[in-house]
Amino acid sequence: MAGAICPGCGCWSRRVHSSYLRFPADVPSGGRRVALCLRVRRFLCPVSSCGRRTFAEQLPGLTRRYGRRTERLRSMLAAVGLALAGRAGARMARVFGVSVSRSTVLRLVEALPDPEVPAPRVVGVDEYATRKGRHYGTVLVDVETRRPVDLLPDREASSLAAWLANGPRWRWSAAIGHRSSPKVPRRERHRRCRWRTGGIFGTT
Repeated sequence: MAGAICPGCGCWSRRVHSSYLRFPADVPSGGRRVALCLRVRRFLCPVSSCGRRTFAEQLPGLTRRYGRRTERLRSMLAAVGLALAGRAGARMARVFGVSVSRSTVLRLVEALPDPEVPAPRVVGVDEYATRKGRHYGTVLVDVETRRPVDLLPDREASSLAAWLANGPRWRWSAAIGHRSSPKVPRRERHRRCRWRTGGIFGTT
């Protein structure tokens, strides 16, 4: 490319300040480590009021600022971390030929954008204890996919009612098993069934 866009102000610059070498690690090949040798140009920002006087160019889809790994390697390690978590993911990465710590694997997983999850149609409600006998909260689970939806910091009816009010229009059946579980206000009720475990809510 003849120039690059300043990440500070978004202006295009063609003025080259200097260049340097980068050696980002890439996906291993044949069990051997692979590192790319890239000569990267540093540009001068043409806007005098911009706080970033110089900036380095990035190769879209290949590198990012301060990154020691290519985007392909980051994606591979993040996929391993999603499947195996930190410690087991780091061991599997070493089998592939990548030396990485479990903390790095977890950081790559945490850096992933949150997936777009559709609004649950049926939600189960139960309580959980962070300190048994002292502090309880409320857990809401998508009954159909068995995935957690949200955690409420307490088991008060007001917190559950506020959560329901911020969601879609609910048509639900509630099953409350524990006497200390959050009771659903009458104005929120549509139908109530007695089960031994937590509540179930469904949308229309």
